[in-house]
Amino acid sequence: MVFRFVFVMAAMTTLTMSAQGQAKTSKATAGPSAPAARTPAAGRVRYVVAPTGNEARYRVREQLVGFDLPNDAVGVTKEIAGSILVELNGAVVRDSSKITVTVSNLKSDKDRRDQYIKRKTMETEKFPIVELIPTMMHGLGSKPDAATPSVFEMLGDLTVHGVTRPTTWKVSAKSDGADVVGTATTAFTFKDFGLDQPKVPVLLSVEDTIKLEYDFRFSPAKP
Repeated sequence: MVFRFVFVMAAMTTLTMSAQGQAKTSKATAGPSAPAARTPAAGRVRYVVAPTGNEARYRVREQLVGFDLPNDAVGVTKEIAGSILVELNGAVVRDSSKITVTVSNLKSDKDRRDQYIKRKTMETEKFPIVELIPTMMHGLGSKPDAATPSVFEMLGDLTVHGVTRPTTWKVSAKSDGADVVGTATTAFTFKDFGLDQPKVPVLLSVEDTIKLEYDFRFSPAKP
């Protein structure tokens, strides 16, 4: 979720530093030459998951016994970490980009559901982490602002329950000061990641689609 304005700003910074280096060289008198201006290593920009403003959720449609209508089961965690590294041309540096979500503390509105999901469906004692490695951005627009979010797709390798599969995320993001904030969503079936659909007496049915939602806030990495 890193945007074109990051790349433009980085490029401008590089040009400014280069110009300053040339000015110093032209003013230098006899003796050791002035040191060359430093540029960002490999022209890359890193954004990190901010300490606050991040929340990941699963959402599954279910029908409970004793209820006339189906409802969404929603589990939430805020334990998210990681960063994304990109080139100035917008390409994701795959081997240096990773987002991790701790799912062993997922919390919904029902403790019984949470325990079942952890013990049976997700097996969080064996697989406590969900991992996303962003690989590519599609349809990334111009610089977003606070009033007009940028909408695009992000491709990424998602690892759930020890199984890794390519996924496509729909992303809506905007700038908030130096940060980038927004929401990313994707969906898949239980079988895609070797998960068993819940089967307990209080459940009449559970849809086969799992939706993942990620409310994010990324901050520029400190030098």
